Amino acid sequence: MLSALMAKVADPHFIVMALAAIAAAATVLTLAMPLVEGDVLNKRMKAVALEREQLRARERERLARQADRPSLRQAPKAYMKQIVDQFQLGRWLGAEHAKSRLTMAGYRGPQAEVGFLFFRLVTPIVLALVALAYAFLLWDTKQPFIVKMGCGMVGAFVGIKLPEVFIKNQILKRQQSMRRAFPDALDLLLICVESGMSIEQAFRRVSQEIGTQSVPLAEELSLTTAELSFLQDRRLAFENLAARTGLEPVKSVCQALVQAEKYGTPVGQALRVLSQESRDERMIQAEKKAASLPPKLTVPMILFFLPVLLIVILIPAAIQVFKWP
Repeated sequence: MLSALMAKVADPHFIVMALAAIAAAATVLTLAMPLVEGDVLNKRMKAVALEREQLRARERERLARQADRPSLRQAPKAYMKQIVDQFQLGRWLGAEHAKSRLTMAGYRGPQAEVGFLFFRLVTPIVLALVALAYAFLLWDTKQPFIVKMGCGMVGAFVGIKLPEVFIKNQILKRQQSMRRAFPDALDLLLICVESGMSIEQAFRRVSQEIGTQSVPLAEELSLTTAELSFLQDRRLAFENLAARTGLEPVKSVCQALVQAEKYGTPVGQALRVLSQESRDERMIQAEKKAASLPPKLTVPMILFFLPVLLIVILIPAAIQVFKWP
């Protein structure tokens, strides 16, 4: 029975059928996810509220010099933290760089950092073992030993890169969402500043209004509002916003706000210029995508549209020719 099962799993037709079933299930799941997805904005705003409460507690502790209070963030899993501390993964896997990347991806706190370091250790091992098991047990036994070991090395390499690719994709998704909504947020910020609001009130108001367009941008602006209220140096709040987003327009706005705080220059004029530049950049990106559309459609039209069009045109004429007496 075991040999029959192994032969069935090693059958190429069975593998193709299994992959087709997985692809169909993934398609159905992708179509069904928006229907069962909850209110993402409320969840994000609750997370920002927790972060704000933690900043408030930290500032009170620093000022009053009281005893340490429990953290509002969730503690990492005990076994994950034990493995990370035992193997000193923070030293070997670049904890500082990983922490900044996780912050840009929207994952904050020690739980996210410990989880990322843990999976960077476990994922290569698991994928290497899976690749070796498939190569030695289910694959063709006539293959050389070095080829099978190469499969294990490929699995380990994929496991090393997989967490980094996941974090990179999350960063790109967040940046794309923030880049689309940032010109509108900048216009709202300009209106609030010119109406007489302070920077803290303007950021708070914009974070409430922009949440319908971009949840990550609303989250970052809310967190910046909390930092402006409780950090000793306001310049650090703007620098943290630029570091968390990683967008050039946001960095330009943060630099303008820092200069306004330092030299007392008018903020409204700088925001007006930056708002226009941000809108022009978004228009340029849209025009660039529109200009790249015809070359991208050339190959699909040749492969799919033209054969169907020729069949529709020529088949009736061919039928008439063959029916001619």
